[in-house]
Amino acid sequence: MAAGQRALQKGDYSEAEHIFAAAVKKAESQYGPIDRHVAVALSSEAQAFTAQGKYVEAEPAYLQALKIYQEAHGENHVDVAATLNNLGVLHRMHGQYTQAEPLLLRALVIKERLHGPDHPDVALTLHNLGLVYVSQGVPEKAEPLYRRALAIREKALGGTHRDVEKSLGELIGLLQKLHRDADAAPLEKRLSEIKQRRS
Repeated sequence: MAAGQRALQKGDYSEAEHIFAAAVKKAESQYGPIDRHVAVALSSEAQAFTAQGKYVEAEPAYLQALKIYQEAHGENHVDVAATLNNLGVLHRMHGQYTQAEPLLLRALVIKERLHGPDHPDVALTLHNLGLVYVSQGVPEKAEPLYRRALAIREKALGGTHRDVEKSLGELIGLLQKLHRDADAAPLEKRLSEIKQRRS
């Protein structure tokens, strides 16, 4: 698993895919097919597939991981929520927005239940759900999600964190798309200040 993660970080996704496939087999032989170790290896393999644009191969790996997590932990667990989130992102990247939305909504409910409403993990799923609505051509549905994600990230991570910068960028792009340049302007100023502070 460590070797696979190193390959992922280096951007050697094909190598990571092969390493994680071997990890899945090893985990299954060592722990049996319904074990968290297998699910973790499957999720990592799915990440390697996704990084290569192999969405068709990634989906069954995520689904199998989800099934194992649900059987091992029940519905309300961080691993279940994370896998639902990843599946939702996968469907969005594949242009399957109607499949993405319910997965992300389920992930959001679980994360809010486990972490409370103001956790960075909640912000991540709000952000991903917003991206689905923007992709569907309903940016007005994304705005409150982006604003809430931004507020959570500022509170939890501090005003200059990279995730805050990312949230600001998405919100600015959204407001410009809605021809609300006056609303976007103060946010652009803040984003510029964050970038200057970092450089």
